[in-house]
Amino acid sequence: MIGKSMRQLWRGSGVNIGLSFLSVFALFPLLWMLSVSFMVPGEASNFPPPLLPEHPTLENYIKLFEYSSMGRNFLNSLFVASVATLLSLTFNVSAGYAFAKLEFKGRQLLFRGLLSALVIPAQVSMIPLFLMLKGMGLVNSWIGVLIPFVASIFGIFLVRQYALSIPTELIESARIEGASELRIFRSVVVPLLTPILITLGLFTFMAAWNDFLWPLIVLTDSAKYTLPIA
Repeated sequence: MIGKSMRQLWRGSGVNIGLSFLSVFALFPLLWMLSVSFMVPGEASNFPPPLLPEHPTLENYIKLFEYSSMGRNFLNSLFVASVATLLSLTFNVSAGYAFAKLEFKGRQLLFRGLLSALVIPAQVSMIPLFLMLKGMGLVNSWIGVLIPFVASIFGIFLVRQYALSIPTELIESARIEGASELRIFRSVVVPLLTPILITLGLFTFMAAWNDFLWPLIVLTDSAKYTLPIA
């Protein structure tokens, strides 16, 4: 018994060590780029490349903020990503819950139609969406940037699949107690959806933060540029 426990302990330790090594290996390029940002100009071009700066300096960061609008672009990205995440959670969670637990005519047909639209690349819809926004006068506006993030088929699907695991009896008991649908959604369903809310929120925030093509198409004022296109 003791020998078996020791073998399991060593096996678990070996797995942890291996995963730790792979994590460091994956993070190494990012850590080296961070180190390079503190090097004086030309130092990173030496051979072999230095791992750490010989004379650390903040000169590169000072020039970055002195001669560019990086601070404003950072705030623009933070605003777009935060609002996009809030809107995405609001609409996708509501729609996903409705498809999972509410009975209405054509529910399955509509959901299958949404799933079939997943095969259409997002780039295909960019020009028609841009023309629609242009007709509504929303080009070069924050609303125009945020519209693609308001609702996501993937987000609806993700929430719907998770919401299916919520016991229907729990929702029915709340209805019997006299709770309205809004109260059930807010007080019963949303707390149970917390794990998927965090997951969807992270996905949406990262997608909005890293988005390059759509802001490049819809924005013409450099004062509104986000970090990827600045």
